[in-house]
Amino acid sequence: METMAHLGVGIGWRPEIADAVERLPGLDWVEVVAENICPGHLPASLLRLRERGVRVVPHGVSLGLGGAERPDAQKLAALGERAVALGAPLVTEHIAFVRTASPALEAGHLLPVQRTRDALDVLCENVRIAQDALPVPLALENIAALISWPGEELTEARFLTELVERTGVRLLIDVANLHTNRVNRGEDPFAVLDAIPLEALAYVHVAGGVERGGVWHDTHAHPVPAVVLDILAELRKRVEPAGVLLERDDDFPAEAELAGELAAIRGVTGPAGLSPTRPSPSPGLRPEGTPTRGSAPDPAPRTPAGPEGEEPAGPDQRARTGVGLEQGALLSALVAGTPVPEGFDRQRVRVQARALAAKRAGVVAKLAPELPGILGGEDPYREAFLAYARNRPMTAGYRRDALDFAEHLLIQDLPADPAARHRLTTWWRDRVGARPPRRIVRWARSLVGRAA
Repeated sequence: METMAHLGVGIGWRPEIADAVERLPGLDWVEVVAENICPGHLPASLLRLRERGVRVVPHGVSLGLGGAERPDAQKLAALGERAVALGAPLVTEHIAFVRTASPALEAGHLLPVQRTRDALDVLCENVRIAQDALPVPLALENIAALISWPGEELTEARFLTELVERTGVRLLIDVANLHTNRVNRGEDPFAVLDAIPLEALAYVHVAGGVERGGVWHDTHAHPVPAVVLDILAELRKRVEPAGVLLERDDDFPAEAELAGELAAIRGVTGPAGLSPTRPSPSPGLRPEGTPTRGSAPDPAPRTPAGPEGEEPAGPDQRARTGVGLEQGALLSALVAGTPVPEGFDRQRVRVQARALAAKRAGVVAKLAPELPGILGGEDPYREAFLAYARNRPMTAGYRRDALDFAEHLLIQDLPADPAARHRLTTWWRDRVGARPPRRIVRWARSLVGRAA
């Protein structure tokens, strides 16, 4: 496996803290959410950072490589374009599913993949497809989860290890997610660190969260707790990561607090800083200097091979279908109010469903900040949106969700205040280029709803 490019200590770049990030002392690199930038119109702040020699790594959130469907070619191309535009040494994504095809639903969030052989087969083939399409190496992040799948066949560590052995993909280890899974799923983070191939480590994420009612929420909106830094220290005893990155996505603190958190991370990683050195590769991983296929390491065999001399077989359609049905049933319960599938902790599924709806409300408010104002403030907006989201799953992204929410209100002759309703009508029409739903449309839709 090729030596990982040295990164150092960095922070997640977000528009809300762009100026502060540029002023942070000793900043080595930043990570940017890939879907939030346009290759031809990079933010001026990122361009200035690059001119100073600060590396920028795109971090994708929408591929859904753990889903039952093969990766979307356009999404892969878009991620690759961002890597090229930023001159990035690698791109990163998540071991998660984010949507289902049947039913067609969007989670708007990273959801855990089943730790089963079928799900691993599907994930490995999807990773191979992504590696072939991307111009730079790919690293995948372990995610935080509120819920566990029933009937899992592999531990987290075994799942990650086999993923690396079968694809050669690098790992992005989020130590905050290891803590989250310790609280929510009873998993020992140190046992995970002991068992996974740390020679495949690309870099490390560190973030804050909060515990409510015995559930840890990975918010990225709170200070990094000592328990997360303890896991980082344990990882540092085992390996010298090429990079460590602080994530903060909301409720941004003062610049001095961000600098203090980065200083705490440097204190844990040691005065000598971060080095790209690695332990010796384990069996199945590409040795240094071996030519790459599509800039990604060649994988070891990933599924039972076919006849001698033939390429190993990928997952059959039966596996994809089974994984898709299971994921569809769970996602439908989370976002569409259908019954919770057998074997799941129903209380945890309800907690996750509420969290997804709250996240939807927050993201829509950021994308369409006029809506809370039209509806009389944050509280009335949130109440109306959560009522809408209860039985209206997102199917086409957050921007479409904002328009659907507005249309939902207008169909019901809401808001009650005529002036506010007029403002909402104007807002909706300006964005869709059409007239708002008329009473005859509302009447027809109500008949369809009754027939259903």
